[in-house]
Amino acid sequence: MPEITPAASGLPEQGGTDAWRGGVKPGDVETVQAAIDVLDGQSGKRGLSRLLPFMGPAFIACVAYIDPGNFATNIQAGSQFGYTLLWVVFAANAMALLIQALSAKLGIATGTNLAEHCRNQYPKPVVWMMWAVMELVAMATDLAEFLGAAIGFNLLFGMPLWIAGIVTAIVTFLILGLEARGFRKIEAIIGALVGVIAVSYLLETWFSPPDWKAVAFHAITPRFDGKESILLATGILGATVMPHVIFLHSALTQNRIVTRDPRRARRLFRFELIDVTIAMGLAGLVNAAMLVMAATTFFKTGHTQVGSIEEAHRTLEPLLGSASSWVFAISLLASGLSSASVGTMAGQVVMQGFLQKRIPIWVRRGVTMAPSLLVIALGLDPTRTLILSQVVLSFGLPFALIPLIMFTRRNDLMGGLVNHRFTTAATVLIAAVIIALNFYLLHQIFFGN
Repeated sequence: MPEITPAASGLPEQGGTDAWRGGVKPGDVETVQAAIDVLDGQSGKRGLSRLLPFMGPAFIACVAYIDPGNFATNIQAGSQFGYTLLWVVFAANAMALLIQALSAKLGIATGTNLAEHCRNQYPKPVVWMMWAVMELVAMATDLAEFLGAAIGFNLLFGMPLWIAGIVTAIVTFLILGLEARGFRKIEAIIGALVGVIAVSYLLETWFSPPDWKAVAFHAITPRFDGKESILLATGILGATVMPHVIFLHSALTQNRIVTRDPRRARRLFRFELIDVTIAMGLAGLVNAAMLVMAATTFFKTGHTQVGSIEEAHRTLEPLLGSASSWVFAISLLASGLSSASVGTMAGQVVMQGFLQKRIPIWVRRGVTMAPSLLVIALGLDPTRTLILSQVVLSFGLPFALIPLIMFTRRNDLMGGLVNHRFTTAATVLIAAVIIALNFYLLHQIFFGN
């Protein structure tokens, strides 16, 4: 697919977007031009139409926050502990919003993504170690996403899991193929799948109205209920604040709309911050709806041992009707397909950023799907595997969070978009909470009663 340079497309080389790294693909020319007009104050558009050229990167990133790993952790948390862990969902989402904003800002301010900064700033042994950790995280991520989509096909069409896995791989390749036509195409299909998930859980909430007073109380009241609740809380955290998408978001913004002018860069970041707020807010509400649905439907009816996605699907039909179980399966399938595509994109960013090596998407897809196929072949419990994969992600978070904090606080890298001291302090506190929770979890697992 040929790329359009400013000269070839008629787009300006100077002004707010004087750096066109890699050119603009034909499918994106209109979007980029519209963004330039807004940044330069030449657009007559108002309201939502003014925001649309900047909307997209955060919606790709937010898919990682509503992937099948979230289904597994939220269903178990809600069915076993009711609304008790709802506060974890909202706290994790607040953390995610701040972290994704910093990641987007890093790409906008420097034109370099987080993995590339790590490669440029750290000694080679550290870079290799970080790459190895992130590759393990990518495999754990892909495990959840691939299994989720396969389970979705299985629940909807009765396919054996191994056939559903092959179909998942094929559909994922087709979605990723849209990337060759420009960023807007893949943003559109991913955004549509996010919409399917959101509408599905809106319907699920309508099928089984929750106790809104209890929801409000537990949304703001931190508490645990034993070692298993801590394990699930860590899984929720790992499934929500995901390390691979921290690397991805900085790559999504680094070349999308580019400007060297500090004033326009700040204006661009304000638009991207709206994108992040809307996308992460939507993801947070979907996560909360997952847990609330499980608490209302299963916990309150005495079905506290609903321990798998498949069992949740089977139990929904006699409790709420066949329509509810179909909606649940459709949302799971949309989640698995979209997040599997995004996970593959993130894996490519990590490998290319740390090692300056780019491998074909089909090779990347094959390597990361291998653990998922192994789980299917061995007959392991898919839902328990999903939850454990989310705990692995939580342990990988410091390797993404600490570099992000270090780079975004540096004036020589960020210029006018450098973190405010309060922002840095808040992000440091988030990283400290995540690390402390992980160590507490280890202590409970190995030494707790």
